[in-house]
Amino acid sequence: MSRRPVTASHQPVTAIEETGWSRRGFLQTIAAGAFVAGATGRLPTAAAAVKYDGLNSKKYLGEVKVETRVMDTKVFTEGPAVDRAGDVYFTSTEVSKILKWDPKTKELSTFREKTGGANGLAFDRQGRLLACEGNAERVTRLDRKTGEVTVLCDTFGGHKLGAVNDVCLDNSGRIYFTSRLPNTNPEKGNVNSVYRIDADGRTHRILHLPDIHMPNGLVVAPNDKTFYLVESAPEADRNRCILAYDLSPEGVPSNVRTHVLFYPGRSGDGMRIDAEGNLYIAAGLHKTRKTSETLDTRPGIHVVNPKGELVAYVETPEDTITNCAFGGEDLRTLYVTCGTYLLSLRTNIPGKAMYRPEA
Repeated sequence: MSRRPVTASHQPVTAIEETGWSRRGFLQTIAAGAFVAGATGRLPTAAAAVKYDGLNSKKYLGEVKVETRVMDTKVFTEGPAVDRAGDVYFTSTEVSKILKWDPKTKELSTFREKTGGANGLAFDRQGRLLACEGNAERVTRLDRKTGEVTVLCDTFGGHKLGAVNDVCLDNSGRIYFTSRLPNTNPEKGNVNSVYRIDADGRTHRILHLPDIHMPNGLVVAPNDKTFYLVESAPEADRNRCILAYDLSPEGVPSNVRTHVLFYPGRSGDGMRIDAEGNLYIAAGLHKTRKTSETLDTRPGIHVVNPKGELVAYVETPEDTITNCAFGGEDLRTLYVTCGTYLLSLRTNIPGKAMYRPEA
């Protein structure tokens, strides 16, 4: 595919005022070591941990099917997104590739190489591919018709973003993405954050450390009134949960609460939402991995209803399950990235309508 020159990124607005934190207060909280849930007065009280007993999983989920297995020098699959034609795009982060799976021909191909360590993907309404380029520390948009790559955001407040991770959109086309990096001092650069890119190209930081710990997957409810965020810090006494927020018409989150608690097990990674507001969360481990995460969270897709109750679960075969995306002609096929596999399973409820691009 030919490439046009990358366009210049939009200059972001400055932050901390949007979430109400002064720089001095931010630093004082960090200095006090107040990172555990609830310590800042802004994080929610923990909900009950997920329970697997008595689930009627067949009400929501079909059987897991292997679509394809990726063979390469290194393999770690992530970030599935499905286009209008039903083709599945997903990332192989260790070798900086975006792969393409055609469910009709059963053909796996390399769509793009040298992706800047692309992780999370999403299609906008126009069928353009958004990518969180973790190594390149930027969010890009690819026009598949022309090959043009536009940088939507690569700095904030004069500093690099860090490893951008996952991305989603609301019904107005606003883009939300997560970013993580080692820095905890806002005087020296950006910290773990959630950002929103508006239609005019301006970037706003809407959540950040210490209010959140390790942001990962994120979705907006079908009616745009609720914003969900995965917190996946592997350290002890840090958030491993799904947070829920009220979302204003302007895209500002408020009224935080714990929707799902995974601690002490591995939290979710990526997730999607169906037309009725149920979350489909990729979470859990088959074996421990030198962190404080336990095996209390089983490895697979967890379906959580709008009340925060686990209502269905299906196990996946290989570490590490990372993400999922709705596709198929009826938006009732859930594609799952899991270790070296691209998996699928049928769902009884379709994904929210905007997961199908218009072009």
